[in-house]
Amino acid sequence: MTDRLVLGVDVGGTMTAAGIVSEAGAVLADEASATHRGGPGSAIQTIFGLIEKLRGRALALGRDVVGIGVGVPGPVDTVSGLISEHVPHVPELAEQRFAAMLTERFGLPAFVDNDCNALALAEWMFGAGRGARSMVLLAPGTGFGTGIVLDGRLVRGAHGYGAELGHTPVKFDGPPCWCGGRGCLALYASGRGITDAARAIAATPGGVALRDAAGGDVAAITAPLVFSLADAGDRAATALVEQACQALGAMLGTVVNGLNPEVIVLTGGVTESLRARGGRILAAAAEYAFERALASTRIVFVPGDKRLTMRGAAALVWYETRQEGAP
Repeated sequence: MTDRLVLGVDVGGTMTAAGIVSEAGAVLADEASATHRGGPGSAIQTIFGLIEKLRGRALALGRDVVGIGVGVPGPVDTVSGLISEHVPHVPELAEQRFAAMLTERFGLPAFVDNDCNALALAEWMFGAGRGARSMVLLAPGTGFGTGIVLDGRLVRGAHGYGAELGHTPVKFDGPPCWCGGRGCLALYASGRGITDAARAIAATPGGVALRDAAGGDVAAITAPLVFSLADAGDRAATALVEQACQALGAMLGTVVNGLNPEVIVLTGGVTESLRARGGRILAAAAEYAFERALASTRIVFVPGDKRLTMRGAAALVWYETRQEGAP
């Protein structure tokens, strides 16, 4: 059992990372490449190239690769195997039966799912949620991904759209979201949402500090810059960060009251900045959650790490093969 290895691939809009992962969740080797290294529309060739390279490295180690797991930035209907039409950063994957394509190409069992579903499995099987029967993962990064494990099973929904909590409204009269909804959590607590809001403010008289910090170039404003300015006391940046904390607290309350999980894991690219404000976020959660339910929920901040996302993709293989063997 311990000699079996899988290949885990995390597909991002900018970079794609892949690794050789053991059944214990250890990443033994990894490779990364620009997703569109060969130009627009080249992501599939990039993925194939990374898999071929890592499979060769595994063979050089004298180890057997038994499957491929891939996390993609969009919903996946794992019953039909069809990736959603909504994969804005890697559009060439949309409407593809990519797991079948991988199996045909490499002759190995392959499993494809939303990247945050995969990441939730990694935290549940190997990380902060290990040993729990129920766990919710919230991942504020460029967007806002989530994953849910209840009673030992990944929640996917009927057609792969389950657990899209980043696109549930926290402000009913809020602005339109890039998903087509409005007032979504992602608008207030993701890197893209914070950046877009800061750039809009920077174009007004109240955004002078934001504009100056970006050298006068509004397009150079980023979420890390907003957090940095908030730490320095800028009023506009502080308001945006406060809004992010309040929105995230509201979602924690929704999760605690709606699902009552044992563990909630917060991870992703924005998490490091938010972790320093953990007390503020938990205070906001207390405004919305049942007191005893919140007190009994273990809430863990886990900084984002590409190795975790590779491990998540690999966890798909272990999870699916165990489900197939379950009574």
